[in-house]
Amino acid sequence: MKRDHDTFGRLAAVSNGMLLATFGLLAALLWYCRVEAVQWHDPGRHCWLAAAGLLGSWMALVGWFRHRRGRTEGGETVAAAPAAQTAAAPAPAADTVRVFYASQTGLAEQLARQTWQSLQTAGVPSRVDAIDASTLAALRDTSRALFVVSTTGDGEPPDMAVAFAHQAMANAADLAGVRYGLLALGDSDYDEFCGFGRQLQRWLRASGAQALFDPVEVDDEDAAALRHWQHHLAALCDVRDLPDWQPPRYQPWQLAERQLLNAGSLGGPCFHLALRPLHGAVSWQAGDLVDIGPRHAPADVVQWLSAHALDGNAMVMFGKESLTLSSLLARCRLPVPGEMTGLDEAAVAARLQLLPHREYSIASVPADGAIHLLVRQQNTPDGTPGIGSGWLTMHAPIGSEIALRVRRNAAFHAPADARPLILIGNGTGMAALRALLKERIDAGRYRNWLLYGERQQAHDLPYRDEINRWLAQGQLERADFAWSREQAERIYVQRRLHEQAGTLREWVAAGAAIQVCGSLQGMAPAVDAVLCEVLGETAVEQLRETGRYRRDVY
Repeated sequence: MKRDHDTFGRLAAVSNGMLLATFGLLAALLWYCRVEAVQWHDPGRHCWLAAAGLLGSWMALVGWFRHRRGRTEGGETVAAAPAAQTAAAPAPAADTVRVFYASQTGLAEQLARQTWQSLQTAGVPSRVDAIDASTLAALRDTSRALFVVSTTGDGEPPDMAVAFAHQAMANAADLAGVRYGLLALGDSDYDEFCGFGRQLQRWLRASGAQALFDPVEVDDEDAAALRHWQHHLAALCDVRDLPDWQPPRYQPWQLAERQLLNAGSLGGPCFHLALRPLHGAVSWQAGDLVDIGPRHAPADVVQWLSAHALDGNAMVMFGKESLTLSSLLARCRLPVPGEMTGLDEAAVAARLQLLPHREYSIASVPADGAIHLLVRQQNTPDGTPGIGSGWLTMHAPIGSEIALRVRRNAAFHAPADARPLILIGNGTGMAALRALLKERIDAGRYRNWLLYGERQQAHDLPYRDEINRWLAQGQLERADFAWSREQAERIYVQRRLHEQAGTLREWVAAGAAIQVCGSLQGMAPAVDAVLCEVLGETAVEQLRETGRYRRDVY
């Protein structure tokens, strides 16, 4: 039997054990009712009834597991998901997002269908297919593809993906027009964690496909990793209020500080925030993230209540929680006009949907005594502040409670040893770079090189005094900056990296790791292109595979 890294694989193991135990009990009973000395001994009415009952239970158990397998493998456990499209379905339009799944026991298919549902909710044309129902030609005709894949055995593809892996993935293909996202399911208890997902990623990259965002690897159904996937889906759809599949379990934190860092900048206002836990100490590591539960501006809630003639002070139930309708509305999607017409406070509360979380990189280390965030105020198309950044940078009073959850992000932790570290980023990507530098400096590791890009030197260098002090004290060995609005020609951080090609080669030859944080569009692919040009694509791929090239881009 294959070892499946989908969690439902454990169900199969349990069922097999139960069946073996049932057979053992049945055999023992038959032995008890045995023939001795070629004479039949009637075991008695109670033994016959016990044997019949046990056999009936075994048959019922087999039937239940067959039914269960049919449900999980067929995807019918996803109540709102439609039946799978077949190869006979009409060819999708060129702008359709194709969601492909490779599942052994059903979890990858379930998540693929939830992905498809999120796209549908956002109004994005999309289609979901099993990977064995697709062809290489169909993939070439797809502009955007999302893959949700599990791993079985020792890094092997699921059964349904074996043919695709052996045929389509045997050689690099021409997928230059394809942009893709990858959700890889695995279990870190196995050596080949997310093995098939990583094989698929290498093949897509070798085939010229461009990543929409970095792969998301899920360890044993980790809910935080799945929310990170949903974060990418929201960005892909350009929709900020896609509901979380499973809301985070927030803890209460207090907003202790808020400071504007870039007064006079041509860019949007950028704020330093400090938050402290209200209950006990919390630990994290440089590179980790936070999930924030955003809130609407109080004035928006009052306006909505007034328009619907409802009492915001009315006590309502939301799950097992009792709270005022105003408090509940503040953290839920405000229904559109007409959606709640004629409903009372309790009925409205029963239909509300929580706002999805917002993700931010942590800009501090535990020794700072607080979580620091670097948040740029974002505006919606009509000019109003975004819900998440607006709440943190404008509406939340100092001292107010913030719903926050720390999320481990091991894929962006610093090297465990003292090797040199090259840190590259732009904009609010400085948050994670600052935390990494703090952690390294506290550990006495000073071979650090920072390359950072923003608009104007006079206004747009967050934590300027700290960086200058590190440089002066030799704790930051070198720093190169790109100020895009300081001259007629737009100069970005990838230009500075290219100009220092010789130094880059020297640092990498000395064992340096590279970590990139900031914009997914523009900066990240441009930096990747420079690395490939200077170091060679094979060398860059080796850096990725050995964990010496890591990215946290958004």
